[in-house]
Amino acid sequence: MLDNKGFDLWAGTYDQTVEETDDEKSYPFAGYKEIINEIYKRILNSKVHRVLDLGFGTGRLAKALYDQGLEIFGQDFSEEMLKLAKEKMPKGNLYLGNLADGLASDLIDKKYDAIVGTYSLHHLDDKEKVVLIKFLLTLLNDGGKIYIGDVTFESRRDLDACKREAEKYWDDDEIYFVYDEIKKSFPDINFEKFSFCAGLLTLAK
Repeated sequence: MLDNKGFDLWAGTYDQTVEETDDEKSYPFAGYKEIINEIYKRILNSKVHRVLDLGFGTGRLAKALYDQGLEIFGQDFSEEMLKLAKEKMPKGNLYLGNLADGLASDLIDKKYDAIVGTYSLHHLDDKEKVVLIKFLLTLLNDGGKIYIGDVTFESRRDLDACKREAEKYWDDDEIYFVYDEIKKSFPDINFEKFSFCAGLLTLAK
């Protein structure tokens, strides 16, 4: 798994790499653009003003929402990604920090209409994911939603099948969502499959 320094080095070519992998329908980004676009449409079609983006990267989704006049808050652990995102969103409220260490203090004293995490929460282990999501629910306004788009599988069997198919490209250090397992902690969470290795998890308050 890449650490923040690895993502600093990857920042300049990250979007290109993602595009190419998605176009090839390859692990780990097959379905990426479709998921990002779906989250974007759902947020715009709901009564959302303030969005919290966790692990915003180069700001692809956040910038699209920012351009529609939404108030954007976010946190990412890569300084270079943060720089790129700030250039795109000069009035965005963006902070540097590792999600495993918690959220920046300026982010936890506010309420949000939507919280998104796209291809970022797999850096947390399963227990950390549960703790974070429970906390994020406390930051949502009534009727708000959490959108998690990531390498995600309906079952452990599906994950294992993808691991066999991906072979040498599989990242054993990344910990992916398994719907059958995460719903034990969040019975109301919804899962939608977008590719053999990607899905969208949605949880409403």
